[in-house]
Amino acid sequence: MFVDTNVLVYAHDASETARQPVAEATLAELWGRRTGALSTQVLQEFYVVATRKYDPPMARREARDLVDAYSHWQLVQIDAPLILAASQLEERHTLSFWDALIVEAARRCGATRLVTEDLQAGRRLAGVLIDNPFASTS
Repeated sequence: MFVDTNVLVYAHDASETARQPVAEATLAELWGRRTGALSTQVLQEFYVVATRKYDPPMARREARDLVDAYSHWQLVQIDAPLILAASQLEERHTLSFWDALIVEAARRCGATRLVTEDLQAGRRLAGVLIDNPFASTS
């Protein structure tokens, strides 16, 4: 299962009282099964949000430690072929480029499911099923 940035953000943001338990449970399941996947894009975005947008911001050292921990999951590196594939997906499905990059990264690592709140739940893109674990908490 591929994890989008918002799942990591909610799991580590105590101010997200409704979403945090859902995100934590999702990540705990993936840690337990050793089936989590993400991309360098997700880790970069998480670091920026955690250290700049949380109130109060997470300590940089703590954010780095979390990035390091999640880097042990299956990790997709963003490269030129992935960017080109995402640009085609963006055009074909009228997605934001950043969402298309997440979907293509999930596809590249063989994930059949993408957990995110940023795309329409139940939709299938490039063979990847979109799952919004927060649908009942929104």
